[in-house]
Amino acid sequence: MLIKNAMVQGKQADVRIEKGVIAEIAPAIKELTGEEVLDACGKTLLPAFVDMHVHLRDPGLTYKEDIASGSRAAVAGGFSAVACMPNTSPVNDCAAITSYIKMRGKEVGLTKVYPVGCISKGMKGEELAGIGGMQAAGAVAVSDDGKPVENANLMRHAMEYASDFDMPVLSHCEDKPLAEGGSVNEGYYSTLTGLKGIPAASEEVMVAREILLAQTLGLSVHLCHISTKGSVELIRHAKAQGVRVTAETCPHYFAADDSWVEGFDTNTKMNPPLRSKEDVAAIIRGIQDGTIDAIVTDHAPHHQDDKLVEYHLAAFGISGLETSFALCYTYLVKTGLITLERLSELMTKNPAEILRIPYGRLEAGAVADLVLIDESAEWQVDKNAFFSKGKNTPFHGKTLTGKVYATVVEGEIKYQNGKITEGAK
Repeated sequence: MLIKNAMVQGKQADVRIEKGVIAEIAPAIKELTGEEVLDACGKTLLPAFVDMHVHLRDPGLTYKEDIASGSRAAVAGGFSAVACMPNTSPVNDCAAITSYIKMRGKEVGLTKVYPVGCISKGMKGEELAGIGGMQAAGAVAVSDDGKPVENANLMRHAMEYASDFDMPVLSHCEDKPLAEGGSVNEGYYSTLTGLKGIPAASEEVMVAREILLAQTLGLSVHLCHISTKGSVELIRHAKAQGVRVTAETCPHYFAADDSWVEGFDTNTKMNPPLRSKEDVAAIIRGIQDGTIDAIVTDHAPHHQDDKLVEYHLAAFGISGLETSFALCYTYLVKTGLITLERLSELMTKNPAEILRIPYGRLEAGAVADLVLIDESAEWQVDKNAFFSKGKNTPFHGKTLTGKVYATVVEGEIKYQNGKITEGAK
């Protein structure tokens, strides 16, 4: 396969792919007889994105999403690899379920699906799940995401045990009693709407605990969906002290704020909740200075019945795979807050390194997982056009800049110009 007329690191170039690997990058490469050609027409070529935090709902909750629909959404969003959280039904706490997820991802044959196993059996927070067995079956990390590990000693044992397998531990940072019954960020808009608030401290208490455990043990921990100023400050200080901590945030924590809940649109309900403008500014600073290592979607698709209810009864979550890049480009790159190169680190290189998977390079010899983006394209978000079953997005109708044109996975075009080119089986 030959990609012609692409912008690669600011220069026009052609890219030849052989057997799923980048074979050559040069200003002009002569087309071979019978070679598949993708004309980039001056669009920007980047390593395909890696999302280390998605919910594919399979097994058991496939009315919300399944591995096939989630994979279609992923390639449409420019992702060649996703790591799916274990809060399925049953939860992914054993090798059998890990194997099913891995096998189904391969059957679908679009994006690469990497299972994340549970920290605790049944996600009950009482005893460790079979981490070694899940890793052997294909799990790349462990997490009880969706629920915090409230027992600090159990989290300590998880960090120690997972380190023996060189697996990252992904922590859902939430103090449940502090957050109990809350729907939105505690502050002005919770008071205005009368909705019960979730204080920033409910996240920050657990961020501090995980940092202290990592510091005490000399081990690493990864902190999921960071949303508050206090969390950013804690992580920044910990990194300065040499603590082995990494952190992620999501597009909705810098592209929206808690004022969006004023209209009682349940698509603005997520966990952690949309935070204050002060928190948004702190998240952006954390992205700029390297405190935050990765941008993920926390893709959490829901059936409309989960959202078309009173705000306090609605499910938490946003369908994020198909809007992630454009939100990042519009709110971070177009505004001059970060470079496109920095965004590529946040969406590809760093998540891949945290998960210990071999992606994020655009050079000869690298896996040919690539994304073509049109930096000048303006488009309007239409939830009804999503490939995901989840139409739950607060960004419906918003005009964004930057669009994924094509996604290449191991040298095969999986998505191009609005269409899936390799159908799910």
